[in-house]
Amino acid sequence: MPFPLAPRARTGPRRRSLLTVAPAALLAAGCSAGPRDTGPAADSPPPASERARARAARDSRELAERYDVVIAAHAGLAQRLGPLRENAVRHAKAFEELGTSAGSASPSPKSPAPTGTGPSASAPVPVPAKEKDALSGLAAAEREIAGRRLEALLDAPAELAGLLASVAAAGAAHAFLLTEG
Repeated sequence: MPFPLAPRARTGPRRRSLLTVAPAALLAAGCSAGPRDTGPAADSPPPASERARARAARDSRELAERYDVVIAAHAGLAQRLGPLRENAVRHAKAFEELGTSAGSASPSPKSPAPTGTGPSASAPVPVPAKEKDALSGLAAAEREIAGRRLEALLDAPAELAGLLASVAAAGAAHAFLLTEG
C-alpha cells in the first residue's frame, strides 16, 4: 500500500531542479572552450570575457554588501546569513584572482571584502522590516545574479565559464536555503 504524500506548499526551486541545473551548467561550461586569448591591446576596450568576469566580481561584492545591510538591520539573522555572505566574498575574490592570473592589466579596483560602511556603487536597497521579507529579497537577488551568470557562461572561455557555472549553482542553493527556513 503506497503512503500518501502530505501536500506541502513549497517555495523556490525544488531539489531536483537544483540537481539538474548544476550538471547542465557544467556541461555548457565544458562546451564553450575555445582558443586562448593572448590579452587585449593597450588601447582597446576589454574583451567580453573580461567584462563578464569583472561584472561577476562586482555582483558578488554587491551581494555581500546586501548581506551586510540585512545583518545590520536584523541582528538575529547574523548566524544564518554569515556563511552565505562569506561565500559571496570568496566568490568575488575568485573572480578577481581569475582576472589577475589571466594577465589582466589591473585587478578590480574595489576590495573583495565589503565592510558595509562605505556607500555602494548602486543605490542601497531598503531592508524590509520583517525578517522573512528580508530573506525573500536576498533570495531574489541570489536568483537574479545566478541567472545572469548562467547567461554569461555561454560566451565565456572555459576557465571563466566553469567558475560562473559553479558560482551560479551556489547562488541557486543559497536562494533555496534562504527560502526554506
